[in-house]
Amino acid sequence: MKRIFLITAIAIIGSQAAFSQDNAYGKIKVYFNHPVNTSISTGTNAIYLNQSIDDTLIAYINRTKYTLDVAMYDYSQTSSFSDIATVVNNAYSRGVTVRWIYDGSSANSGLNSINSNIKRLGSPTGSAYGIMHNKFIIMDANSTNANDPIIWTGSCNLTSYQINSDVNNIIIIQDKNLAQAYTSEFNEMWGDSTATPNLSASKFGPYKTDNTPHLFTIDGKTVELYFSPSDGTNSKILKTISTANTDMYFGIYTFTYSTDADSIKSKINHGVYTAGIIDEYSQTYDPYTILNPVMGNLLEVFTQGSTLYHNKFLIVDPSNPGSDPTVLTGSHNWTLSADTKNDENTLIIHDATIANVYFQSFYQNFTDLGGTLHPPQGIDNVESGADDNIINIYPNPFTNTATLQINPDVKMIKAALIIFDLLGKPVKKYELISNHSIIINKENLTKGLYICKLIDEGKLLGCGKVCVN
Repeated sequence: MKRIFLITAIAIIGSQAAFSQDNAYGKIKVYFNHPVNTSISTGTNAIYLNQSIDDTLIAYINRTKYTLDVAMYDYSQTSSFSDIATVVNNAYSRGVTVRWIYDGSSANSGLNSINSNIKRLGSPTGSAYGIMHNKFIIMDANSTNANDPIIWTGSCNLTSYQINSDVNNIIIIQDKNLAQAYTSEFNEMWGDSTATPNLSASKFGPYKTDNTPHLFTIDGKTVELYFSPSDGTNSKILKTISTANTDMYFGIYTFTYSTDADSIKSKINHGVYTAGIIDEYSQTYDPYTILNPVMGNLLEVFTQGSTLYHNKFLIVDPSNPGSDPTVLTGSHNWTLSADTKNDENTLIIHDATIANVYFQSFYQNFTDLGGTLHPPQGIDNVESGADDNIINIYPNPFTNTATLQINPDVKMIKAALIIFDLLGKPVKKYELISNHSIIINKENLTKGLYICKLIDEGKLLGCGKVCVN
């Protein structure tokens, strides 16, 4: 039986270790509380914070000046992590307005230690509603100092297991416009913008409306924000999957939505290198049945007893800087309930650096589970000096044979077509001389994506991609 390690992805700022790295990350901070694989870094290393998620949060709360809004599925304080209730109470005592929304069906025993004067609101219970599954904290959203507003979000609840054991990610963003969008969502659930909730105006789950902005530019990066169920979040997950051209990686706790699995399968069948991790809880649902036959050993199942693989993230094209590398993360599991009943939040960040940082964590997650990854290392259709209109391949994808047609106007002396796998290893070579059409056969090619390069006397004339079914 293979040994399984615990890797928890955290995107945070706040502890001393995190603060020392601010310049490397800008306004969007990504950190991890278990070891990461920086050997695949493209320049900004993922940072390992050892057992300091709680301390980092406390450092942020201690810096809060005016407002602190908490929307947390579960807060269960124990002696195994730092006392969050005390620093929240201290913030209230120094004049910070504190509001707290929690899931009405969860234990939330930590709230017993929160000052009774701090207003709180539990989500409704009943069959028409799911759960208040958010895990976000808003700090100083309306400060006149644009450097004050902070959002803390991701997949990590405030419990001992979630902080210290379960596999989670948290992302922290410093941006006033984003913080105010989160505040609008909080106010919709709270029923008011004041310190006291208004039960008659409060709206949760399917009763909410799509009333927040969705597109932001933060540090020059495009960031999307969606709240469930009002914003059709699963359609945004499907759209993000559809953008993958080279490689894609996912880590999901509860994965039951077959449409997402079908979309991933389609990308795999079109040559996108795909690897994923799911918690063993999801192994009994249709997505595993759909994906396991096409992914094989590139789909790892996390089995560690009471410890959960609790992430909910997707990384698209981290190895292809020209293909809009993207990270999707938040509280939203890939389920019907998350999309139609629960209160959830999802961020989609378009940035090569953030994508690579998350990939450094996923890579370590995957290999510690016993898996092997051979990701492409930055592949574009066209290299410097090459023309992607020189060669045409059809059908593409192909099952047995494909025809490669070279532009008849191209003059060739002693040309060769070389086919490379995604690791850059040549796997086939065709001598062309003057013929402008050849048949590529599947022999010695496994299912997947390959790069074709037309080279004449050392000069690269053209590039293209071909996919084998």
